[in-house]
Amino acid sequence: MSESFLQNNFAERIGGARYGKDTTIYKFEKIKRAKRAAMTANPGVSIIDMGVGEPDDMAFPEVINALAEEAAKWENRTYADNGISEFKNAVARYMKSLYKVDLDPEKEINHSIGSKAALSFLPACFINPGDITIMTVPGYPVMGTWTKYLGGEVINLPLLEEKGFFPDLSSLNEDQRKRAKLLYLNYPNNPTGASADEKMFAEAVKFAKENNILIVSDAAYAPLNFKGKPLSILSIPGAKEVAVELHSMSKGFNMTGWRLSWVCGNELAIKAFSDVKDNADSGQFAAIQKAAVKALDNQAHITPKISQKYEHRLKRMTETLKRIGFPARMPEGSFYLYVRAPKGTSDGISFASGEDFSQWLIKEKLISSVPWDDAGHYVRFSATFVARGGKNEEEEVLNEFERRLSGVKFIF
Repeated sequence: MSESFLQNNFAERIGGARYGKDTTIYKFEKIKRAKRAAMTANPGVSIIDMGVGEPDDMAFPEVINALAEEAAKWENRTYADNGISEFKNAVARYMKSLYKVDLDPEKEINHSIGSKAALSFLPACFINPGDITIMTVPGYPVMGTWTKYLGGEVINLPLLEEKGFFPDLSSLNEDQRKRAKLLYLNYPNNPTGASADEKMFAEAVKFAKENNILIVSDAAYAPLNFKGKPLSILSIPGAKEVAVELHSMSKGFNMTGWRLSWVCGNELAIKAFSDVKDNADSGQFAAIQKAAVKALDNQAHITPKISQKYEHRLKRMTETLKRIGFPARMPEGSFYLYVRAPKGTSDGISFASGEDFSQWLIKEKLISSVPWDDAGHYVRFSATFVARGGKNEEEEVLNEFERRLSGVKFIF
């Protein structure tokens, strides 16, 4: 069969005429393949899946019941477009209650069909060819990907352990600061588990004001903060002049598959986001938004339970890794434990990268993790492993995690 004419019609942003011919296997696909191979080679033995990046449990019963009730209502059948007032008002109450941030529900808040969509739309509001988006690595690349799609440039700032996993904004030169339009921050951070404090956020706000840059603060993990009270960058004086913030129903409410988040903050930026969004989707199902109102208004009953579960698991995982020699530290937030990968083992196995170690873990110990080699060689363990049997099964998984790693002397 001859090659389709489409091969030469693909946009350069996705590979042009080379699209589909790249044989590179990306790390997440490698992880999936290694998991399948490990399961085939070890029938009857369970994989300890600490690679997954989403909550292991369902939404709370009252939220599920609210969805069922709202889905049955005739008035919720239509397009939601740029959101319903009930959801925006609930967001405003939630932001005031948990973060002490005052927001105008109609001008400073809009929903999104998940944070990923919001991160995709924001570059379309601000990036022209030659403009810069400042990203952090390791991290979630979606906004950077869309910046490149639009002809912009991405500057990656490494998140280094010795810097508290906060980017060194002073490392940007004058030309980069002049061309930059967007600065991406994500705290509590995926994958490092670091949390920003008020001083860090104030430094970022000052930098943004001095350089006319909009901060995009991805606060998807904000409710899962073990360092202190959850923190919003919008609580920093003057932040609304230079920042928008993304919040999600996924991490702190067990509503990942429901695909609902919101963008809030600078009024003009929210207007631009709403205009772009209006040309891309017709809004999330109103019944989901109304069920989310139930979750947001019951935050004090829901989120602390979720946070406490992951904090307990992460403490146990940290203790295990420290006992066997890892330089592990309890994360300050999120549900991730980010730890330096060993260089090898005492019996002669060597690891040149986090990916090497991650592959060894799944093949030899049946433990799935995610490697990160962007700013040093690390692996990320997630506390979202499935334990549907409650605390007893949770303890079994944690004990098995330690048992499988014990007896190996790692070299760092």
